[in-house]
Amino acid sequence: MIFGSDNMVGASAPVLAAIQAANAGEAPSYGNDPWCEAAERDLSEVFERAVRVFFVNTGTVANSLALSALVPPWGAVLCQRDAHILADESSAPEFFTSGARLIPLEARNGKLVPAVLEARLASAGHPPHNTVPRAISITQANERGLVYTPAEVSALSEVGRRHGLRLHMDGARFANAIAALGCSPAEVTWRAGVDVLCLGASKNGALMAEAVVFFDTHLAQDFAYRVKRAGQMAAKGRFFGAQFGAWLKDGHWLTLARQANAVAQVLGEGLASVPGARVVWPVQANEVFAVLPKRLAASLREQGAVFYDWPAETLPPETPLGADECLVRLVASFASTRAQADALCAAAHVCA
Repeated sequence: MIFGSDNMVGASAPVLAAIQAANAGEAPSYGNDPWCEAAERDLSEVFERAVRVFFVNTGTVANSLALSALVPPWGAVLCQRDAHILADESSAPEFFTSGARLIPLEARNGKLVPAVLEARLASAGHPPHNTVPRAISITQANERGLVYTPAEVSALSEVGRRHGLRLHMDGARFANAIAALGCSPAEVTWRAGVDVLCLGASKNGALMAEAVVFFDTHLAQDFAYRVKRAGQMAAKGRFFGAQFGAWLKDGHWLTLARQANAVAQVLGEGLASVPGARVVWPVQANEVFAVLPKRLAASLREQGAVFYDWPAETLPPETPLGADECLVRLVASFASTRAQADALCAAAHVCA
């Protein structure tokens, strides 16, 4: 009953096998190898256009470096108020952009909306005395486990374009979002106006493998220097390429994501039927956010269940938290099973 994070599991068998295969023999260093070259071609095929790809080992550095290519030190990034780049990546985005400011905006269910963007940009101040918004950042799937539709991404992009802003997508759970949407990766990225995507594989079947994918390839100029200065130009970069090659092959990445999403659906439906419990947001990707009686949460943990408490301030106003309640997050991974979800829900019914 381990639903703490999709970071808690290892790699899928095909990805591990690809690493083992790439381990044999010698290969050029620093990503100039057949595996990385093939992975970039694979990603160009997945996204239905030529892309420039740079591999790194964490989502934090992927997001931070991507933003550094979009925003000058005197610029600003508009994001929702508890976006991962703002709440969970320390000051890394500011560090790698040499000081660009992250400006939090109110959101609806963790999603930025065009009206809020328009209002903020209408009062952007007067440079050089104020920071100049240069980019919008959204998370897909977002911090509530919800997904942006292609139409929603397009609407945000359209506002940004009118004001000269680029659009960055934090795609740590992008695979889960695509599995939920059932659309093509192209439809919800560059066709909807996304300039750069940070595509995460680590949460969905890889060991440590993230890709910064530039759809506007002009933005990738000199990006290799940013990667090098960040200590991310791995000497044995072929292991990044090998992981992505296996991850993408025959849609393996989406198979893994569908498994995680399906288990999350079971969890959500099961917990929604537990007396005293309620699921806060629709379960769309692989995360479940539920309000539980504190006594129930403690009992489940005593029986070996693993899940995290979540900040109560993220709740919508119409869902107040009672004194004896807590908000929790459960995350299904590609390795999670229906049996594990059923066991947690059965235990919750017994303890309720």
